[in-house]
Amino acid sequence: MTLVLGGARSGKSAHAEALVETSPAPWTYLATAQAWDDEMRERIALHRARRGEGWVTRDVPTELAAAIREVRGPVLVDCLTLWLTNLMLGGADLAAASEDLASACADAAGPLVLVSNEVGLGIVPDNALARAFRDAAGRLHQRLAREADRVVFLVAGLPMVVKPAGGHA
Repeated sequence: MTLVLGGARSGKSAHAEALVETSPAPWTYLATAQAWDDEMRERIALHRARRGEGWVTRDVPTELAAAIREVRGPVLVDCLTLWLTNLMLGGADLAAASEDLASACADAAGPLVLVSNEVGLGIVPDNALARAFRDAAGRLHQRLAREADRVVFLVAGLPMVVKPAGGHA
C-alpha cells in the first residue's frame, strides 16, 4: 500500500495515477467526491478525462472499506479527506470507520494507492468542526502511514518519499 499526501493542487492525484498505472490494467478508481456544485462537477470531469482508457471508476462516498474488499487488481482511492468529510456530515463513528478502512487496506487483493490532503500544516482552525476534521484526518493519516509500505508527500508536483518501500517510519 502506498499513501500519497499533499496539499490542494500539489499533483498528488496525477502522481498516484502514474503509480497505479505501473501495474497491468484494468485499474479501479474508487472516487469519494460528491458533485455538490458546478465547481466540483467540473473537477470530477477533469479527473475522469485525464485518466483515459483502462480505468474503471466506482463512486464510493462512504462505503470505502467494503469497496476495497470487493476489488481485485490495482486500486486508487481518491481521496480520503473527502471520504472523511462525507462520514462527518453523515454523523458516522470516525474512529470505527478509520479502523475498518485500515483493516480493508491491509487485506487488499492487489496494489493499493491512497490519496489524501494533508490539512494539518496550516493555522489552528477557528471553529470546532474544522478542528475536529483536521484532527480526524491527522489520526487517519498516522494510522494508514504505519501500515503503508510507502508514503509519499507531494509539493508543487514533486514527490518526496517520506517512508520508502520496506522502510520504517
